[in-house]
Amino acid sequence: MNIRSATVQDAGRWDAYVLGHPQGTFSHRFGWKRIIENTYGHAGHYLLAEQDGELRGVLPLGQVKHLLFGHSLISVPFCVAGGVLADSSQVQRALEEAATDLARQLGVDYLEVRNAQPQRDDWLRKDGLYVGFRRELSEDHEANMLAIPRKQRAMVRKGIKAGLVGEPDQGIDNLYEAYSQSVRNLGTPVFPRKHFQAIRDEFGDDVDVITIRHQGEVVASVMNYYFRDQVLPFYGGGISAARSLAANDFMYWEVMRRAVDKGCRMFDFGRSKVDTGSYRFKKHWGFEPQPLNYEYLLVKASAMPDLNPNNPKYAMFIRAWKSLPIGIS
Repeated sequence: MNIRSATVQDAGRWDAYVLGHPQGTFSHRFGWKRIIENTYGHAGHYLLAEQDGELRGVLPLGQVKHLLFGHSLISVPFCVAGGVLADSSQVQRALEEAATDLARQLGVDYLEVRNAQPQRDDWLRKDGLYVGFRRELSEDHEANMLAIPRKQRAMVRKGIKAGLVGEPDQGIDNLYEAYSQSVRNLGTPVFPRKHFQAIRDEFGDDVDVITIRHQGEVVASVMNYYFRDQVLPFYGGGISAARSLAANDFMYWEVMRRAVDKGCRMFDFGRSKVDTGSYRFKKHWGFEPQPLNYEYLLVKASAMPDLNPNNPKYAMFIRAWKSLPIGIS
């Protein structure tokens, strides 16, 4: 078995392997390597395993150096999932050992692998911090509406009665306006505009933006990923008027409704930190949280990273960020 770094010539077979693997996700796609490298200047170390000329496994990794958050090797930065996809446990262990050697060679603080299921009992693991939310969709819109708990369903209907209209959006300007206001209000730094444009450019028709308007004015918008028969609303938000109009509630229903018409049968609500506002919002939709198992190998660090808004270390920064003018943030 030969393990090496993937090149641009490997992109097609890499993505074909990801698409065909039962545990493959949108986060495993080769396009993230180009986004990591070209948009942020980080190094993408995409490892593949070959045997007898056939691709047997892949492990996408991004090397991130950040003034506040340290030096890390992550599978995968800017995504909720990652980890090894392999034909066998032998190939999986070989790729993990290659990643371990790479982490030590690069001198990172830690290696972080964003698994859905536990993989390494000999690595550290964060239990109970992140959870995912997924639910199957019916072909019938009314059945999907009735699957939403009564109080949340009333919020969706409130948005409908308010005359909200959802539409596909070919640009990112409306998304960026709504998203950046929402994120600033949470006290979180905003991704640059080029991040969103790079995602649209890279993944083409496998990404769309749905924008919600009220009387012609943009009140909310969301970027969605499509993979196999799944839809994953990822970046979204609303302006201050969105709450009184139930625009966010209507927006996710609109995504769900349109996704069903595209043939999607799985709605992936993404990850949330336990007991945060987004966690409670998703539970109100009737989604049951499923623990995510992020695993860590410490290299130079003495403890697992705690990049959490509930960490007192960031409390002053968050309060200050919430008060910034939107243009500055």
